[in-house]
Amino acid sequence: MRLDIVNINKSFSEKQILHDVSFSVQSGKAMGFLGRNGAGKTTTIRALMGVFKQDSGQFLLDGKPFDPNKNRVGYLPEERGMYAKEPILEQLIYFGKLRGASRAEALKSAEYWIERFELSEHKKKKLETLSKGNQQKIQISQAFLTNPDILILDEPFSGLDPVNSQTLKDIILEFISDKKLVIFSSHQMAYVEDFCDEITLINKGKVVLSGDLKDIKREMRSNKIRISAQNFTNEEFINYLRENIKDINIGSDRHSAVVELLEGKSSNELLGELISKQVEIEMFSMYEPSLQDIFIREVGDER
Repeated sequence: MRLDIVNINKSFSEKQILHDVSFSVQSGKAMGFLGRNGAGKTTTIRALMGVFKQDSGQFLLDGKPFDPNKNRVGYLPEERGMYAKEPILEQLIYFGKLRGASRAEALKSAEYWIERFELSEHKKKKLETLSKGNQQKIQISQAFLTNPDILILDEPFSGLDPVNSQTLKDIILEFISDKKLVIFSSHQMAYVEDFCDEITLINKGKVVLSGDLKDIKREMRSNKIRISAQNFTNEEFINYLRENIKDINIGSDRHSAVVELLEGKSSNELLGELISKQVEIEMFSMYEPSLQDIFIREVGDER
């Protein structure tokens, strides 16, 4: 499957929120849909889900107009909306039936996901009696009901402890390997890097970056080397480089120096120079920006 978001525009009260938003998502490849708060992510997803209609543009699934009511879609919104005073099993059955399943099918699916998230002992309890983390697991479960072909997850790891986070990671990876179409939105960049082959970055309602994450990182490497030394602390090493090595610009992260080569200086030349000065090299590798680096560069305040 291929989902194309094509030139989506949306305004509220004469204020335009989305400006020709376009990107594509392929089944079997998770798309990280990223942006700062208020960037337009939720507006785009709600238009896709038919919560309201876009002013212009279209959503296409394999080249045909996309109708969320005619496709199996699992959606976890950032704002949770289940029924606090209803038993969790019964309301999961209700959500399954809303998606077209029979009661028997909805019951089977609900019980599977309750067991998968280790909540069987709570299935007859009201949602409000569960801990915040367990409530989140029920919210997540409703997105997986009826084995959706398209999965849209907005901040799914919020409120989960490391054990439950790993369970959810395993489930998402299963959906990706089953060639499902996955759109994943989160401010937790480490999770996005775990799952997403592609990213789309939106800022102030406009797409500023979209494509294969590995390709984007490769393009942003520039002429930079990541270096650390065994006989210096990171701070000491950065000061040493400033005082002793020419034709470089020096930055850093928490554990290494990030060196940009200037004026034709090669990485081999730099390595030889450091070795000749008795620097005990611990790491010497091409610099690759993290997704957080990319995010801040593209949509940080300095932009």
